[in-house]
Amino acid sequence: MPEEHSQTIMAVDELQAIIQRCQILEEADFKGEDFNLFQVAGQKCLEDGHAAQLLEVIQNEKNKVIIKNMGWNLISPLVRCIFMYEQEDDKREQCLRILDQLAQLCNPKELFLGLLEQIEQTSGEQVCQTVMLLLQPLQTVLLKLQNKKAYSVGLSLAMIMNQLTPLPVPYTKQQIQEDKLGLCQCCNAVVDFAKPFVNEVVKNMEKSSEYNDTELKEELINFCMKSLKYPLLTAQLEQLEGIEEHPFRRFATEIIDILWNIGELIPLVFVHHKSKSPHWENQEFADIERKNSADSLACLSYLIFVQHLGVESFPVVFSPSYLLLCNMTHIEMLLKRTEESLLSKGLDLFESCLLRMEDNSLLHHYLEFRDFINVPQDLVKIMTLCPMEHMGKKSLNILQLFIDKFDTEGKYTLFRCLLKTSNHAGVEGYIIKNIKDQIHLALTEEYDNIWFTGHHLISLLDLVLSLPEGAETDLLQNSDRIMASLNLLRYLVIKDCESDNQTGVWTTLGKIEQNFLKPLRVGLNMSKAHYEAEIKNKKENRKEAHSSDTVCSVTVSGEKMPPMTTGMQLQVLHSALFTFDLIESVLARVEELIEVKTKTVMDENS
Repeated sequence: MPEEHSQTIMAVDELQAIIQRCQILEEADFKGEDFNLFQVAGQKCLEDGHAAQLLEVIQNEKNKVIIKNMGWNLISPLVRCIFMYEQEDDKREQCLRILDQLAQLCNPKELFLGLLEQIEQTSGEQVCQTVMLLLQPLQTVLLKLQNKKAYSVGLSLAMIMNQLTPLPVPYTKQQIQEDKLGLCQCCNAVVDFAKPFVNEVVKNMEKSSEYNDTELKEELINFCMKSLKYPLLTAQLEQLEGIEEHPFRRFATEIIDILWNIGELIPLVFVHHKSKSPHWENQEFADIERKNSADSLACLSYLIFVQHLGVESFPVVFSPSYLLLCNMTHIEMLLKRTEESLLSKGLDLFESCLLRMEDNSLLHHYLEFRDFINVPQDLVKIMTLCPMEHMGKKSLNILQLFIDKFDTEGKYTLFRCLLKTSNHAGVEGYIIKNIKDQIHLALTEEYDNIWFTGHHLISLLDLVLSLPEGAETDLLQNSDRIMASLNLLRYLVIKDCESDNQTGVWTTLGKIEQNFLKPLRVGLNMSKAHYEAEIKNKKENRKEAHSSDTVCSVTVSGEKMPPMTTGMQLQVLHSALFTFDLIESVLARVEELIEVKTKTVMDENS
């Protein structure tokens, strides 16, 4: 007899011997040794390819009590064997039937712990496969549980989500289509797994409007909140050409449906309902819990107001300004993140809220809310610091949209704030151009605009028409701001006659000359002299070196530039001189206009 066949008989015989011994025992008389022997023999049968014989043993009515008490021990070897066989292998199919039988016959409590332990022990590439394999038996067992059912459902969902969370979320179209680790498929399988428990909560709510058994409901809310943070907060959720049903969009829709069905969607979006979470004595844990909740709520708002998932369920009673107010906390949180997927969601959510509003409809009182001051400052940081150019451009467009929505007092207040906080000449120049546009509207439209004329404007001009460090100001670094300020002043001098003086510029002209024009003239002379001397010095050094290929460094606007040849350095220095010439030409034009207008008035008065 071949040795292999002999071992086959041994494995099956050992199992039969243990079964026969246990058949004559009462359930209460089973010992730890019996459990161990059954597990070893069952595992041996599976590993040696005798799943068919093991299935017969399990299906035998006489062994019902034995399987009820001991069957759960087979989960671990059974899972290993299922993954060992090919998809179409008969032995794999037999193993799957054994798993189904165990779910039907085993003690629910014991099998529940066995299944959960198996999910907890899996890692890496097998996480999604293991979870999807065990979801059906786990659901079967949970539906049988009488005691601590809500707790067990919550524990199962939490364990599954904790195991999935370390996996990378597919982002590109190709990654989503490949679904290499099976995450897309697994997420949707998990939501299907949760549906019977959602239905149970819904039925109980329908039976009684005063449904108080909130434990299962809270566990489902916790699952939805975790799903919103991962994978949905990171996932790319736009419709993709060539993908008929976007797996993450389907998952997101299901999560929103759960929240709607259990009556928690609107409270979460508008009341910021907080699910029952443990009271953390450790402040660090409490902060993590709060951050996770904020991430989830931000993602929920994004799904509803940008992707319009579940929006048909919403009553159309909320004003656009109220929707913006509700979302500003989420927008601020997202704009402070550095991950592209989160940053883009924050920008999209902000843009979506603003596009719902009419221009000039947002009252200045909203700037009393901290978020309404912080968010434009965050936009400025993205515009000036974000390495992704498309994000910077989008931030600039959204900042303009935000400005456009405010009433005149709101615009005025926002301009003052941004001029004081942006610390970036380009941004300050952009704000000054906006101020000029508002002054133009104030001077050309019929209704009175007290914020961009008279004493309010003079107060604003004190901020605009000044040099941060007087004549010592780095004119090159501040050139954008200086050019915008000069253009504004030129506009005021041309547009506002001294006799009308609607803007008040003529009243404060002496102060402007003292604080802005004179120091600027002195600064220009100093800067031009310095750069001309530098150019002369470089040219002389190049002649002495008899080469234009000498590599050295140069400092411009306080920043050390990369190593450059002398020729390259000369180009930079000439470019700086050109900027100074440009500033000087506009300055000269402004001074000329002031002189002409002042002289004209003096002549008229004499």
